[in-house]
Amino acid sequence: MKQEKINRNYEIARERFAELGIDTETAISALQKLSLSLHCWQTDDVSGFENPDGSLSGGIQATGNYPGKARNIDEVRADIEKVNTLIPGNHRLSLHAIYGDFKGKKVDRNEIEPEHFQSWIDWAKLNNMKLDFNSTSFSHSKSGNLSLSNRDKGIRDFWIEHTIRSRRIADEMGRQLKSKACHNLWIHDGSKDITVDRYLYRSLLKDSLDKIFENKFTNVKDAVECKLFGTGLESFTVGSHEFYMGYAMKNGLMATLDMGHFHPTEETYDKISSLLLFSPEIMLHVSRPVRWDSDHVVILNDSVQMLAQEIIWANALERVNVGLDYFDASINRIGAYVIGIRATQKAFLQALLTPIKKLREYEASEQGFERLALLEESKTLPWNDVYNYFCMLNNVPVAEDYISEVEKYEKEVTSKR
Repeated sequence: MKQEKINRNYEIARERFAELGIDTETAISALQKLSLSLHCWQTDDVSGFENPDGSLSGGIQATGNYPGKARNIDEVRADIEKVNTLIPGNHRLSLHAIYGDFKGKKVDRNEIEPEHFQSWIDWAKLNNMKLDFNSTSFSHSKSGNLSLSNRDKGIRDFWIEHTIRSRRIADEMGRQLKSKACHNLWIHDGSKDITVDRYLYRSLLKDSLDKIFENKFTNVKDAVECKLFGTGLESFTVGSHEFYMGYAMKNGLMATLDMGHFHPTEETYDKISSLLLFSPEIMLHVSRPVRWDSDHVVILNDSVQMLAQEIIWANALERVNVGLDYFDASINRIGAYVIGIRATQKAFLQALLTPIKKLREYEASEQGFERLALLEESKTLPWNDVYNYFCMLNNVPVAEDYISEVEKYEKEVTSKR
């Protein structure tokens, strides 16, 4: 799309929003400050660099075999660098512990050190990115069905040590990059069939968490993530929403809300205002479940739009850490990355450009018809012309222009892997 047309459309959109009392420049400025935490595992289907075969276990599954998967640390980084040229704004990168720079050596999970991620820190500095981190309980010989809640003390101790070390790595990332790193703790622990000792397993998990969080790190934002169920662990999840919400509130941690970790009839957005009343910050994993936690590529659907609206309308953008979490191996992985990132940004821009002041006036006056009518009209306001202008300001492809860039990268790079 030509610059002249982008500018012309933006001016028309700016005037339209001004009629409703909305300043598009203010919205653009707010969106520019929104740093999404991009998930490195979209590039390689959550394989990591520990095992040559990259086999997954512990309720993790990436479906599809589209060619061009990143096979090593250099290819993962190259793919992320390419993605950064196709999305507006400055963003973070979230790493799992299995993505260490182990230089071909066998380093078990309870042995990882900040040195194994120093090259990531150096790379992040060069690419103007900040880093977040995740301990990794899945795809390991000691994963089984239970890790931090295992009856075997030796296995629990192994994963406790791993998680403490992961938090220490996150602290070093935050220190060197001068931005606190979010450390997210998610484990797959559960049972496929009926469980008769739920209290025991949750007691063991609580005890493990108490040991993990004994030490505080200055440069870390700690988060714990719940789940409804996992593949092969459908009947019982130790780390349920109620468990982690209680633990987070009691211990001053962030609760992570993953859009795919709740019942299909639940909407994640409705939980945000409740948590923010009792917690200074929360963490989000933006995903798209289809009937279950299938981590489809994020699109601009109602769930994502309502999520962004709740955050913006609660004036909580600085209190919510927004990360992405999906891994689709059935389509071009770089394209999947870009689609999801842009969809998330568009949802936030839409929320920023909603005439919320007038809507609140209608609601306070119990003018239900007027409120609903304006909400519906807001859906078709020319917000996309503002997003195109935002892309142009950031010198990245506008509208569908990124498609050809992804195709070119596939032809020149990923198809040769």
